Amino acid sequence: MPEAGATTATDKIRCDACPVMCYIKPGQKGACDRYGNDNGVLVRVDPHIVLEHALEDGSGVVPFGAGTLDWDGNILREPATFVTAIGAGTTYPDYKPAPFIVASEIAGIDMVTVVTEGIFSYCGVKVKIDTDRHLGPERALARVAGEPVGHVTTGEYGSQMLSLGGVHHLTGGSKAEGRVTCDALLKLCNGEAVELVIDEGATVVVQSGRPPQVNGAVEERMRVGCGSATIGMFAKQWLGLVDEVVVVDDHITGVLSEHQAGKLLGIPDTGLKMKGRRSTPGRYFQVAQPGTGWGGTDIADPLNILGAFNPKSARPGLTLLMVSTTGEHAAYFVLDEALRPVEATMPDALARTVALIKENCEPALSTVLFMGGAGGSLRAGVTDNPVRLTRSVKDALTVVTCGGAPTYVWPGGGITFMVDVARVPPNGFGSVPTPALVAPIEFTLRLDDYRKLGGHMDQVRPLSEFRGSDERRRQVPHRADNPWPLLPDAVRALRR
Repeated sequence: MPEAGATTATDKIRCDACPVMCYIKPGQKGACDRYGNDNGVLVRVDPHIVLEHALEDGSGVVPFGAGTLDWDGNILREPATFVTAIGAGTTYPDYKPAPFIVASEIAGIDMVTVVTEGIFSYCGVKVKIDTDRHLGPERALARVAGEPVGHVTTGEYGSQMLSLGGVHHLTGGSKAEGRVTCDALLKLCNGEAVELVIDEGATVVVQSGRPPQVNGAVEERMRVGCGSATIGMFAKQWLGLVDEVVVVDDHITGVLSEHQAGKLLGIPDTGLKMKGRRSTPGRYFQVAQPGTGWGGTDIADPLNILGAFNPKSARPGLTLLMVSTTGEHAAYFVLDEALRPVEATMPDALARTVALIKENCEPALSTVLFMGGAGGSLRAGVTDNPVRLTRSVKDALTVVTCGGAPTYVWPGGGITFMVDVARVPPNGFGSVPTPALVAPIEFTLRLDDYRKLGGHMDQVRPLSEFRGSDERRRQVPHRADNPWPLLPDAVRALRR
């Protein structure tokens, strides 16, 4: 797949696919490992990825003419083809049209998909780590090989969140920081594992779609809910089996007898006293410090969060279950004559309720979302007036995909999008040593709308040109859980 714009220097050619502008010897590749010198021709080394998909309604895809291009008369009853940007090449320098602008007729509507690999200096990843364990203080730096690559951000429901990359780590620090950050982002986006060390916190290994490892231990479960929610969900199961239940949680610890769920079931006061800050009945904050112990706290002995039992309500023989939000930790106690909890063997019926908590916990995973800003330079490869593309995306006339995978486009200015890297075809991301990530991006819209926004109409090619054998092109099955990019909701709406 030859690239235009290369210039010759002796036996080398100069690549203009990114700002590095490598001189490449015959048979060699540039610093990015993405472009090479093939007998004096600059080529994209990796194969170009196209997706194959059988249309839901069984219809074919009919190529149509654009400008002077004529329909060849074939009605394709084969699976539909979507030309992704993976392996397509870039638009650097910025005024060049996108490498591929592909026309097709979908469900009776003339469509265009503009395909390019964007060079993203302004990019990063958001990592969702399903764990109750404390990874580190908010705003603590996350490091790879000793270099800062991001930080811990606000915790969410049952997950710890990291924000990695961004322009300041890629370009605003030392050369080593930028190189390590770019390498870590590339590995995460391509589904590889990366070990992160959090300042004043844990060592965590994350990999898209895989369970996280915290301090060498593999996480198995994401909690069913906070301590209060767990009480609300399972209060009925505990009725008649135990007198009191405490669900230990770093965020909101629940106490059955005080909780509204317990009150509605008629569970009497047990005289239990909790440490921490009482919020509303049966809900306690800050019962211990964050950590990797029970319920994401720093405790190994759950009794450390209890005060003395009130003798006005407590009695010898009163039973107590203490359990974490994942069911990973659980213990059963009976009050002795001095109203002190003494650990005892848990009855089988009560143990089954702990197993029920575990059963309701989803598998713990690491989720990696690539986030990038499609700036004016990339948009110029789509249209001579880049702001029109931005407006078209905001007006839902243009659908943005990443390697054929669905994206979320943030409100506000520009085209800032996020994509779950697990939904992008394998090895869909690359890098250049500026440093920056290279990510596929496709814009799909109606032909008429593309003409109105000032698109590069003279560069439109029919889809039929992309079928057939080409050693530099690889067909990949479309993921069934991804919406088909050539029949997005916007197109379905147009059919109505």
